[in-house]
Amino acid sequence: VGPVPLQMARTQKNKATAHHLGLLKARLAKLRRELITPKGGGGGGPGEGFDVAKTGDARIGFVGFPSVGKSTLLSNLAGVYSEVAAYEFTTLTTVPGVIRYKGAKIQLLDLPGIIEGAKDGKGRGRQVIAVARTCNLILIVLDVLKPLGHKKIIENELEGFGIRLNSKPPNIGFKKKDKGGINLTATCPQSELDTETVKSILAEYKIHNADVTLRSDATADDLIDVVEGNRVYIPCIYVLNKIDQISIEELDIIYKVPHCVPISAHHRWNFDDLLEKIWDYLKLVRIYTKPKGQLPDYTSPVVLPYCKTTVEDFCMKIHKNLIKDFKYALVWGSSVKHNPQKVGKDHTLEDEDVIQIVKK
Repeated sequence: VGPVPLQMARTQKNKATAHHLGLLKARLAKLRRELITPKGGGGGGPGEGFDVAKTGDARIGFVGFPSVGKSTLLSNLAGVYSEVAAYEFTTLTTVPGVIRYKGAKIQLLDLPGIIEGAKDGKGRGRQVIAVARTCNLILIVLDVLKPLGHKKIIENELEGFGIRLNSKPPNIGFKKKDKGGINLTATCPQSELDTETVKSILAEYKIHNADVTLRSDATADDLIDVVEGNRVYIPCIYVLNKIDQISIEELDIIYKVPHCVPISAHHRWNFDDLLEKIWDYLKLVRIYTKPKGQLPDYTSPVVLPYCKTTVEDFCMKIHKNLIKDFKYALVWGSSVKHNPQKVGKDHTLEDEDVIQIVKK
């Protein structure tokens, strides 16, 4: 019958074979997962000696083929905006540095050797991927002279590790049960999934009782992502390097490509544009603190990820004991109607708010 991808290629695509393809996709996803999650047993635990301490408020991973100018970009960015030189060396990766931008500390990580075959367990790929999955943003560095081939390969690699770029989790409700079979509800017309296909995909995971709700036109891959449950959704920017080697006309075309920033790492062209886009994609929220009777400290904000911006999250970021003595907070800024306003720990803060914590 041949390996799974071959079977998929040989299968004609039509209504009758849809659920067979769904089944093969599920099988492939399972095999891949076994590759990227190290087998248990034996000492040591997964990925020994390879984890870079997470410092700063966000972590950006750089991925790219050799000689696309990744190192130049990293060292030039770190050189221009950095306060800290390379200070953490592990055997496998070097942290080129931490840059400070708009008051936030951003860690830059070079992710070497993800490319081509890492997801099949070659080389040190696995550990690198584990780190890639913890990034808040991925920069794919491409050579402007041969971008598309590289882009596809890198995307395939990252996809194979359950990293989804610039996309949101599929709008699918999925709940396992003890009995009652498979219940499929679709709130809108489905072009790919029917009860038959859903059942055969779930059967591959030995799931025979579950409620599935499709709230958007979903694909077999979407359903598999939800069942696997280990996907990470990371924003991504494509950095097209070496623009000193192309014409103005070509540059105009590149500027229209979504998620793309053209730069020249060597000449340090367009770094401000790149940093601005990085800032947009990271969606960080800066909160300034104001000690009682003093002016707010605008030099070192407390930086929160955009999904965790309540007053409680703010307190936890500073110290976990802070929430125990918390009485209320005074907030100035766009998240409140009056300046200042008294708020509780569930209040959601917005970028550049000023906060003063009042203790019991």
